Amino acid sequence: MSLYSTQKFLYNLNRDAEVQRRYREDRDALLAGYDLDDEERTAIHDGDIGKLYVLGCNGQLLMHFAPLLGVAWADYLEAMREGVRKYGPVRAGIYAMTTGTGEKVAGV
Repeated sequence: MSLYSTQKFLYNLNRDAEVQRRYREDRDALLAGYDLDDEERTAIHDGDIGKLYVLGCNGQLLMHFAPLLGVAWADYLEAMREGVRKYGPVRAGIYAMTTGTGEKVAGV
């Protein structure tokens, strides 16, 4: 997995109008320029916020990606929850889950 490349792409997409234009017009060509694995490329291509979250993408990057996709704030939050339900715990990054989704952490 190339989490750095995935997050670098989201960073660029969130800040660069040209990258946003290319994302709308020819995603495949745009994504070919980034070192992404198939799972990451598909998640970005499809706008699958839940999958990107589970892959380890930073929520700050994803919260700016969501409006580009037309996803409202509440739906963005639910997409991350649904990603964990559908794909399992967050695999990498600062949100990596070390417990099951039903387990209590530190007695909470």
